[in-house]
Amino acid sequence: LGAQVIALGGGAFQLVLYPGGLPGDGWDRGDERSIYNGKLDGKQAHFTSATGSLKYLGGGTQFSAVTSFPPKGQKEGSAVITKEKLTGSYGKKKFELKRIERKSPTIGAKPPKGAIVLFDGTGKSEWQGGRLDEKTKLLNTDGRDIRTSRKFQNYTMHVEFLLPFKPAARGQGRGNSGFYQVDHYEVQILDSFGLEGKNNECGGVYTKADPIVNMCLPPLQWQTYDVEFTNAVIKNGKKIKNARMTLKHNGVVIHKDLEINGKTGGSRRDPEGTPGPIKLQGHGNPLQFRNIWIVDNN
Repeated sequence: LGAQVIALGGGAFQLVLYPGGLPGDGWDRGDERSIYNGKLDGKQAHFTSATGSLKYLGGGTQFSAVTSFPPKGQKEGSAVITKEKLTGSYGKKKFELKRIERKSPTIGAKPPKGAIVLFDGTGKSEWQGGRLDEKTKLLNTDGRDIRTSRKFQNYTMHVEFLLPFKPAARGQGRGNSGFYQVDHYEVQILDSFGLEGKNNECGGVYTKADPIVNMCLPPLQWQTYDVEFTNAVIKNGKKIKNARMTLKHNGVVIHKDLEINGKTGGSRRDPEGTPGPIKLQGHGNPLQFRNIWIVDNN
């Protein structure tokens, strides 16, 4: 059994229980889940199985982390968090879980020989826009789009990002940003911890493809994207091959050789198949980045 706790602001939380383990480690999309609602009471958080008319990402007490409530496999029960331990009942079973901090296995990945270091905390000469924080040595978007000075076509890339903590916000308000391949194809960056994993949520190719599994970690925890990207191919002014991408989110493949059948919103106007910069979308949110490097595969 795995569990994720979503902060909703005002001392409210929603607990998602995953029989088999956590997403990407024993639990897969479509498996059973159970949803419990909870409130902070002193130094404890108390949960009971959710009831009523809940809506996906709804406001107030209507919030649901699943599209269709109740989810398949919803069980009755209750639970309490004390310090870093979650104990409770799940149907007829009792459980006790200890808090763990999942970390991406590619955190701190060093650039291989021949890689172009786009950001390592020493300067931002490879970027148009953005701000290097002299204290933290992190790259900040300050809510505005930033782009690489260089253009790319086919590449392997690593980027690490930190989402802000905005518990009272819902949906696209929770740290919305984007990781654009050649400034044509957006991989969404968003606090989607515990949610369904849709194409407009973290790891989704915006409006095009849901991630295989939602691997989003909690906000304020460093996360990674590792991408193998092959640009579209044009011949005599016409596209003859779509762009393709394999993407790992926190070390787990969430898109495998995905064919992308067209540009996503907010991209540059140049036709597909042309070289373009890497764009990190600001979208009015205080995103932070570090350890960014790319290997040009042309």
